[in-house]
Amino acid sequence: MPTLRPLVPTDLERIVELNNEAYPAVPVTTIEEMAELLELASLQVVAENEGRVIGFVLAIDPGSAYTSENYTFFTERAADTGLTGLYVDRVVIDVNDRGRGTGRLLYSAVFDRARADGRDEVTCEVNLDPPNPGSLAFHARLQFARVGEQPTKGGSVIVALLAAAVWKHR
Repeated sequence: MPTLRPLVPTDLERIVELNNEAYPAVPVTTIEEMAELLELASLQVVAENEGRVIGFVLAIDPGSAYTSENYTFFTERAADTGLTGLYVDRVVIDVNDRGRGTGRLLYSAVFDRARADGRDEVTCEVNLDPPNPGSLAFHARLQFARVGEQPTKGGSVIVALLAAAVWKHR
């Protein structure tokens, strides 16, 4: 069974490798870009199994200087609804370790943090085009609901914008 721990600087190369293997579900990212993302992420957790990093999650608090189109959607939505959320920017699991509970374990850390910080919801996006039906089904099992849809990256990607109430995850 995988265990969770805080991400440390020596994990950077491995998380970039995992990230880029997961394309097109997540954008290809350089080490420098990932290091910049880590500076913005308030939650940085890795899952490991027998000492090997097999997944990670990065989440960003409201009020960050992050300029992602999807983060901006949720920032504007929070202003309209009054709901505060913890935004999951990346959750990636090694292709050989999917379907074994690692995603649920990583999301448990996200919901725990959101609850501890008094957030109303956890937010994220999942690709509709290029399609990512496995991730959509996974998020549905975690009770995420679609709160919007938008084109990103100049229209080359269409995403479903999802939110799940923190109180449903105890």
